[in-house]
Amino acid sequence: MSNLNAPNSPFVPFSPNPSIQSGVPTATPPLSASKPAQLGSSNLRYASSRKSIYDRHLNRTQRSELSKASFAFLFGEMIQYAQKQVSGIQDLEKKLNIQGYAIGQRLLELLLYREGRSAKRETRVLGILQFIAQTLYRHLFGKPADGLEKSREHEDEYMLIDHDPVVNSHISVPKEMSQLNCAAFVAGIIEAVLDGSLFPCRVTAHSVFSEQFPSKTVFLIKFEESVLEREAVLQ
Repeated sequence: MSNLNAPNSPFVPFSPNPSIQSGVPTATPPLSASKPAQLGSSNLRYASSRKSIYDRHLNRTQRSELSKASFAFLFGEMIQYAQKQVSGIQDLEKKLNIQGYAIGQRLLELLLYREGRSAKRETRVLGILQFIAQTLYRHLFGKPADGLEKSREHEDEYMLIDHDPVVNSHISVPKEMSQLNCAAFVAGIIEAVLDGSLFPCRVTAHSVFSEQFPSKTVFLIKFEESVLEREAVLQ
């Protein structure tokens, strides 16, 4: 995976369709029944059925897996892109958190859709946290979270534990950025799912080094006061 110290690479600007100028589309020849129409200079490839990924049913690929090498490459590029826009470790983690939040919003809709009629709205803290640790985590990483604990000191804090986050597996962090935890991206996904389920909170990723699990990460979930008040009423 790309190193965080890698030199900046220039971006290739998006090239618009040459058939569109000054916002006014030009006339195009009629479609031929015997030969598919060419899509200008686009590199989008279609299958023999002329269907793209957008034509697939949402349940069709629910059990498909993504290559770790592909994910590592894309995630590394995303980190480099975020690094160019920030000035410190905290800002970089915040940027990753925001990017993960956008994915979490859409992922919640997808998971509820796939569960269909069996899906139910969680109203209790423990229920939604088990949904995060089991259903969400298994969908993202093919396995449940390694632990779920409640803070003994603060009633509004819970901890989701991952012994070896995939997002940190292929990241080479320089010494001057040793406090960086790229699992802030996953924290953003978790926070979005909780917010979308009406459990407003703040989720942060923290590195907890141990000899057995050097990359161990704890996701600290801190709920807002309104969540605790509702929980007290439902008990």
